[in-house]
Amino acid sequence: MKKPTPNPPGPDDISPYESTDSKKFHDAAERALDHYLKPNVTTLRFHKPSTMFQVAPDQDSESLLVHACESLAQASLMTSDIASHIDLPQRRTILAIQQIIMLAELAVNRVLDNVEVHSSPTHR
Repeated sequence: MKKPTPNPPGPDDISPYESTDSKKFHDAAERALDHYLKPNVTTLRFHKPSTMFQVAPDQDSESLLVHACESLAQASLMTSDIASHIDLPQRRTILAIQQIIMLAELAVNRVLDNVEVHSSPTHR
């Protein structure tokens, strides 16, 4: 009986480092990847994050959680609106993103439910 398809080729027994040229090529590729993808230690040491959009340090946790919850709710609405205007398979991706947003919103709501509200002293 004859097989309808040939056997796949066997694995190569040749090492990529068999010749000095392939080793040099591999080293050059690693240096190029490191240059573009690995941050330099000196730049990390002197990197100062931008403070343009900064949350005030004296904000209370409850207010921050409420804002996060409202932001997540708006993001959920926006993704739902976008999903209604596009076709499959992009709609599935947008709806999956919406589901992740909704799960985060549920988690923040649960934290808000568990937060004890500390009453501030009344001003007289």
